[in-house]
Amino acid sequence: MKLRRIIPLAGVSSLALASALYAQDNQKPQTDTVVLSPITLVADGQENVEATGGVVVSSEDIEAMQPADVSELFARDSAVTVSGGAGPSKRIHVFGLEQSNLAVTVDGVPQGPTSWHHTGSNVVDPAFLKSVEVEAGAAAADAGFGAAAGAVRYETVGARDLLTDGKTQGGRVGLSYGSNGRGWAGSLAGYGVYEGFDWFAMIHATHGEDYESGNGLKMDGTDPGAQGALVKLGYEFDTHRIELGYDYSQDDADRTIKMNMDLYPTNPERPVDRGVYPLKITRNTLTLKYSSTAPTDTWDPQAMIFVSNNKYERPNYVMDRTNGDMNLENQTIGGKLQNTFTLGQGKLTAGVDWGYDDYNVDNYGDTDRRYWSMETMQIGAYVQGRFEFDNGIDLSTGLRLDHHRFTDWNGGKHNDTGASVNGTLSYEFSEGYEIFAGASHTWQGYNFGEYALLHARTKNLYVDSSFEPATARNIKLGLNANQGNWTGNLTFFDTRLKNLGEYNTDGQYDDDPATAPFLTNAEEYRSKGFTLQGAYTWGTGQVGGSFTKADVTYDGDGALPQGGAVVPVGKLATLFIDQEIPQYNLKVGGTIEWAGKLSTAEMRAAGFSDHDSYAVVNVYGEWRPESYENVAVHLNVDNLFDENYYERSSYVQLDPRGVKPLYAPGRTVTLGLKMDF
Repeated sequence: MKLRRIIPLAGVSSLALASALYAQDNQKPQTDTVVLSPITLVADGQENVEATGGVVVSSEDIEAMQPADVSELFARDSAVTVSGGAGPSKRIHVFGLEQSNLAVTVDGVPQGPTSWHHTGSNVVDPAFLKSVEVEAGAAAADAGFGAAAGAVRYETVGARDLLTDGKTQGGRVGLSYGSNGRGWAGSLAGYGVYEGFDWFAMIHATHGEDYESGNGLKMDGTDPGAQGALVKLGYEFDTHRIELGYDYSQDDADRTIKMNMDLYPTNPERPVDRGVYPLKITRNTLTLKYSSTAPTDTWDPQAMIFVSNNKYERPNYVMDRTNGDMNLENQTIGGKLQNTFTLGQGKLTAGVDWGYDDYNVDNYGDTDRRYWSMETMQIGAYVQGRFEFDNGIDLSTGLRLDHHRFTDWNGGKHNDTGASVNGTLSYEFSEGYEIFAGASHTWQGYNFGEYALLHARTKNLYVDSSFEPATARNIKLGLNANQGNWTGNLTFFDTRLKNLGEYNTDGQYDDDPATAPFLTNAEEYRSKGFTLQGAYTWGTGQVGGSFTKADVTYDGDGALPQGGAVVPVGKLATLFIDQEIPQYNLKVGGTIEWAGKLSTAEMRAAGFSDHDSYAVVNVYGEWRPESYENVAVHLNVDNLFDENYYERSSYVQLDPRGVKPLYAPGRTVTLGLKMDF
């Protein structure tokens, strides 16, 4: 560990924690919760994600947009870009950094790294979501292991989220049909409470056809094929709560072999395959949680243990190619134990977490090694303090210490221990206005990128003797404003990712052992720029928007749009509006997504085409019949003007490989019905 790089920041963090604890011992205890205005850095002992340039997709946003996939889920936020194509191909990038560089959780369960660069980040069905938070940049110590560029927290719905008006049981049914391949989607949920018990069960499924882009081009292998189930069983007794959860998601359909690109046979000497083949991607997660229903200042625990299994099954492609048939599997078991202490100035959270991962690749391709496996083990301890002082200063600061063990495919063992530290300080210099600054150093352990890359490697692949753990550095500063009906935020960010895993395969098919392929550390990835957010609300509606400019580089040069760990995104903007019309029980709204032209010397030199500017308009309406307020009718029109475009994080290259981008869907009209009972 190169501790000299983090000692100054760690010293500041430790001093802040010690100062707050000293103040707690020398002041009269305060029992009232301090609730600050929504834009402030820390409120009620938690960070305000939007106050430092992050993204929050609330339950109200999800209810209004009725997103069919993660592209639509983040349509209102310029900080997040999602690549196009089939559902399983969608890769999420924050400020141009792929989400495997962030600590991603679903209901607190870590999701692990991306398996395959032709596949998306995670199979997440918006039908089950309650909210999403994207914490960009310097993430807290309790966000989890490997929060290099921030954190993404998905939260799913439960019984108490849907029960209303004192009801003890209920249900929800949803049905929709959409044009342009969207097809049918249906969901059914039942939930309730009885004495100390509560339960929630929901299933969801989709079925459709390949969609067409704005210019009428059929995009092969893009038909909806998502299915899923979510079950939560809770029991409360005395001051304790236990919850057992099961989350299942699946995408099972015929897909193109490389879902993140469109292949055209421009080179007769290098034919390409645009056919579709069976592909099944599944995720199973079983979780057991414990918490207290009557927390005190000294006892507010959370405990969790989970088991998850992720599979990628491609059984019927071509047997004599290096990218032929293969099965991928990642099994994880882990847990967390923490307690939150309430102090006079805020809260202090301390805990431990751990995770064991087993990776397996069964390769049917034309290489000299079929089976690959490797393991990782992580255990960490952390403390994070969040404080609010009377002089207008808010502070969030913390420390992590992690041990990571990586057992590679040849049985080699790599062990190391590293520290992470973060701190974000804000000052309200005038009522409703505050400035903030934050920084973090994150130790990520051994990063090996997408483990599926092993499927096309030869048996002489080895790990470089100089391979070392990855690290990240984040700096951000900005201004928040909150004046009655309007709020605003300007955040400057600078994120550096160092020593990410990279496979050097230049000599893979040579007989010379000196040029054998190997796993090594990549050069530095960096994203810097700014993001601007603003919103204005009135009694029956709101309008808001965001603008993001991110300069993304690799080893100091402009990054290429290859759909990997980073992508260039340039300038992006969004604008949205929601308006209720109470006399008609009607709500209407819309979103505009804009991207500026992106063209760099590095892209042109590597044969990548320019990214043209585009603007996409999406509108929606929701009507609740006067006598049946438990019924909601939704009408969504996505890409209203049938724009032909591809999303910024899509892979696009014309020469010499004959690769074209996966264009987003053209105009799509969806009519849906949702009923609570």
